[in-house]
Amino acid sequence: MTENSYEQIRTGKIGYRREPRGLFAVSGSEALRFLDGLISNDVKTLEDGASMLAAFPNAQGRLLAAVSFAKRGERFIIETEAATREKLFQNLFRFTLAGDFILEDLSETFTNFEIFGDAPGVRDVAGEDAHIFSRRYGSGVFIPSGSAANFLSALSNAVEIDDETFETLRIECGIPLYDKDMDETTVVPELGIDEMISYKKGCYIGQEIIARIHFRGHIAKRLSGLTLSEKLEAGSELKTAEEKNAGQITSVTFSPKLDKHIALGFVRYDFLEPGTKLFSGETECTVSTLPFI
Repeated sequence: MTENSYEQIRTGKIGYRREPRGLFAVSGSEALRFLDGLISNDVKTLEDGASMLAAFPNAQGRLLAAVSFAKRGERFIIETEAATREKLFQNLFRFTLAGDFILEDLSETFTNFEIFGDAPGVRDVAGEDAHIFSRRYGSGVFIPSGSAANFLSALSNAVEIDDETFETLRIECGIPLYDKDMDETTVVPELGIDEMISYKKGCYIGQEIIARIHFRGHIAKRLSGLTLSEKLEAGSELKTAEEKNAGQITSVTFSPKLDKHIALGFVRYDFLEPGTKLFSGETECTVSTLPFI
């Protein structure tokens, strides 16, 4: 990690990172109906220019892809991590054969910049053809690739974020990554991101399982923050003082701002109370709310 860039960002300087995410546009007279039956949030409530978080679950309520949705005129714009780009494309493509549902893969024609911090005027600099999504740390900006160099020039005073610095910042912000903190074994409510689920909309794939957890029971585990007494490795098991299984760590970093090792991990329901002391070997792991910062 470049400590100087971390310190600059944590003291208010704007940071950026290029990231090869997936970007799709969906349109057609049946787009809304098909999409509404596929995602966990209520796409019908989206106003033009607005965006929302959502998940594509499978029939068991498990996560296929976490996405951001935006409405731009007659098109819905969907973005996701590189790890779920192909899976999401294939999940959407099958509906192009079922009705008036048009899918465009914009991933190669747009360049993504993840912006850390509050960058005033970023929409003006990005231009009307850009697609911008809110993030916990700032914004995800998709620029037509032909305009990417100009956009980068406008960010001339911003700090470029290397992979190690990004890992620290995203864990501090409590942001899970696919294939690292979540995958197809993750039931959507276990992410603890309540704003990606609507419990008022009608049926969608996986809705019965997700609604049953919410209305009739509770999650078995949830993604949580943990502060560590010393460094651990991802995959470390969590136990109580009585040696009961309490969960597993998925991501670890050292936070210079907090001056301690911190982690993301799934903690079993009975031990989710912030301040709960768990252990991995001799290392004390204290349950924390997210985000850390």
